[in-house]
Amino acid sequence: MDQLPALDRLSGSEKDVLIQVLWAEVQALKARIAQLEAQLQAPRKGSHNSSVPPSRSPKASKPEAKSGRGRRKASLGRAGGGRPLHPDPDQTVIAQVKMCAYCGQEVAVDAQKLHALYDKIEIPPVLPVVTRVRQYGGQCSQCGQLYVAPVPVGLEPGSPYGTSVEKLVTYLRYGHAISYQRLSGLLGQVFGLAISEGALANLLQRVKLRLDDRVAEILGRLRRSRLICSDETGARVKGQNQWEWVFQNDQVCLHVIRPSRGHRVIEEVLGEHRPQVWVSDLYSAQRQHPAVQWQVCLAHQLRDCQFAIEAGDRVFAPVMKRVLLRAFEIHQRQGRLAESTLYQYRCELERRLEYCLALTPTQRDGVRLKKRYLGIRDNLFLFLEDATVPPTNNSSERALRLSTVFRKVTNGFRSEWGRDLFGAVRSVVNTGQRQGLSQFQAIQRALSPASSLFYPG
Repeated sequence: MDQLPALDRLSGSEKDVLIQVLWAEVQALKARIAQLEAQLQAPRKGSHNSSVPPSRSPKASKPEAKSGRGRRKASLGRAGGGRPLHPDPDQTVIAQVKMCAYCGQEVAVDAQKLHALYDKIEIPPVLPVVTRVRQYGGQCSQCGQLYVAPVPVGLEPGSPYGTSVEKLVTYLRYGHAISYQRLSGLLGQVFGLAISEGALANLLQRVKLRLDDRVAEILGRLRRSRLICSDETGARVKGQNQWEWVFQNDQVCLHVIRPSRGHRVIEEVLGEHRPQVWVSDLYSAQRQHPAVQWQVCLAHQLRDCQFAIEAGDRVFAPVMKRVLLRAFEIHQRQGRLAESTLYQYRCELERRLEYCLALTPTQRDGVRLKKRYLGIRDNLFLFLEDATVPPTNNSSERALRLSTVFRKVTNGFRSEWGRDLFGAVRSVVNTGQRQGLSQFQAIQRALSPASSLFYPG
């Protein structure tokens, strides 16, 4: 009702109807105000009580650093600290005194003691090595066939940029999220290599073709894995929202970016493979995994319990949080416990869980959590029965961390081949790290012929 009607023209029954309408509107407004007040009083979500990343969590101001003598003393560092000496220096400079600087007296070498021992490190000028190939050919005078002289492997006609350039560009682009423009400037100014942004794109397209076999190798290992952990995060491709999925364990890690966040991506990646154990959060697509058993990520559950406690639940969430913390405590000691002791601890934990699920919370977050755990109670503590199963999915979140940074720095991908190349590089790098390789070493091995990311056996 936008305007109050003339009351003197209304009959008694019409005024009764007007009062009822206005009363209903007042009650609706009061309910809305109560809802808004409850939202204002609700705890703010952060990385400690939800899946909000630490970068978006509210941060308290740090105390100001101490000034004066105490600060100057702290800047001196501890005694004996510093960078360790290089085990094999390229050259050694011996500085000895020939005569006393005060009186001019000659000083014998054997009278001097070592005063200081330290390294000075410099980077020599980095310049590209250019190999000029003069390839000859002709026509046979006897049979008339044309011939061309063979060239060494790696010096074939085509792009002037060799594999060392491909490895460096791939590492800088996808290991440090450097844009084409900045990467072109870096190569020109630091390495003395003039290469345009278009040439960088062409080079990376060739890298993608060479990494396809590596991705197939990783996928083959994944499809034979007994345990798979999975998670997903957002991605931007050609101005559209897509999803980056990760499937990994302690041996392999596969990244794929797809337009869908549905369970069909899992079916596409795994095919007919049915792993024994799946580790993930509670997202609906992850719950439709093909594995025999499912371990729920308890790190997410701890944060959800903490949020419910801050929201006002005093019945269920505090008790459930203590149950989860007890499970983590048992897991930390799992390798040192006898099987009989571990069995007793598992029984004790089940009794605690049974007691917790029998509670009757009244606060809505507590009610929501109880309903959740009644449905997934068999998926909470699988890791206490199988030591190879992790209690959290933190390894998947760590595998996606640099992808999130890359998305924020570059704002995504402008082509599908760039999207797929990024997934291939992240798969290679994260799989290599599980084999003890650094990012650059993994890229070097992946782009080297007749090599494998996996060690024999």
